Amino acid sequence: MDIPEKYLREDLIERFTRYVKIDTTSDRHSKTFPTTAVQFELADLLRKELTQFGLKDVTVDENAYLIARLHSNLKSGDKITSGYAAPPVIGLMAHLDTSDAVPGNNVRPVLHKNYNGEVIRLNNSIVLDPKEFPELKHYSGDTVITSDGSTLLGADDKAGVAEIMTALRYLTERPEIPHGEIEIIFTPDEETGMGMSRFPLKKVKSKYCYTVDGGEEGSIEPESFNAYKTAVTFYGRSIHIGYARGKLINALNMARDFLSMLPGAETPEATDGRFGYYCPFEITGKTDRVFLEVYIRDFDDKEAARRIEVINSIASTVEKIYPGSRVEVKPEKQYSNMKQYIDSEPKIVSILEQAVEKAGAKPLLKYIRGGTDGSQLSEMGIPTPNIFTGGYNFHSRLEWVPVSSMVKAAKTLINLAALWTADV
Repeated sequence: MDIPEKYLREDLIERFTRYVKIDTTSDRHSKTFPTTAVQFELADLLRKELTQFGLKDVTVDENAYLIARLHSNLKSGDKITSGYAAPPVIGLMAHLDTSDAVPGNNVRPVLHKNYNGEVIRLNNSIVLDPKEFPELKHYSGDTVITSDGSTLLGADDKAGVAEIMTALRYLTERPEIPHGEIEIIFTPDEETGMGMSRFPLKKVKSKYCYTVDGGEEGSIEPESFNAYKTAVTFYGRSIHIGYARGKLINALNMARDFLSMLPGAETPEATDGRFGYYCPFEITGKTDRVFLEVYIRDFDDKEAARRIEVINSIASTVEKIYPGSRVEVKPEKQYSNMKQYIDSEPKIVSILEQAVEKAGAKPLLKYIRGGTDGSQLSEMGIPTPNIFTGGYNFHSRLEWVPVSSMVKAAKTLINLAALWTADV
């Protein structure tokens, strides 16, 4: 199947640069759902565009979940070569929101056409240097998209959104490409970890799904961390600091000592590969009470459980150091390693590998040092590996994405649609 690259490039550039200008920053401290109302703006725009593509079944619910379906174009008697009597409903998923780690409003995308392989200066203080980011060297001559350095770019995950939309547009304009039913799912609040908390599972028909939320070109991620969020609250005793001797129990000092006891070699900045970690993520409070949030991540759930026990042990030690104090530890499971659910359905990944290869990329089986909405969806009974978007340096002002990788991601999705039914 010959997919014209120019068509995809032009559509992806126009669509992606338009989507990133829409502020969809989520807010992990918000008590509403979605955590920011601005996410509805992108959801409503996508609903209108999908309807314009000719999709009849397109809805955005009160929680900003968008679900749409491209119905099968197979006719009675069509040969199915994927090994199924009839093709299963396949889902494509991406998330609407962007991280609040750095500013995400007033994004001004910059196209570096015919990139020369040298340093890209975003502004006076922020540069993308191939010496620091050697992946840039692979895209000399390509168009590289960045922000202007004052914000993130939003490729996580508007590159995924754009790639799904471009692939869908192509499929609706090429009815000769056979495909079964394809379900489109755009979710809010993935970056807050709440993306699946109100997910309308009963409305979903997909047997298998793919999140388009990865990074490096060609990467396929069927494995993620097990994730826990641990709330640690330090209860001290406040008193006038002029008369504090023998009376004040400073919760801030308790938190300081607790943090100093966490294993320094088991942090995100000190680990890679398959090593898990503790990550102090946020701290607030005063002398009488301090709240600390610690993320625990590991591919092995037994190791994650061990780390929770270490936190409990350190909490007990702090209580002994500060008589009369109390430390409360409340762990909460966020998501599980999706590998156990995906391994039982090997065809999901094998067909994806074929789709990537046919798109002109080298399939790279990797694991996510993190998670996606697909981690939780897999646990809900719909195995969901992750597909590359082509983006790099997510959650930072140094985000960038090469257009050629976005084209290959869109081609992968088009190939997937065909491969689940007949040979492309």
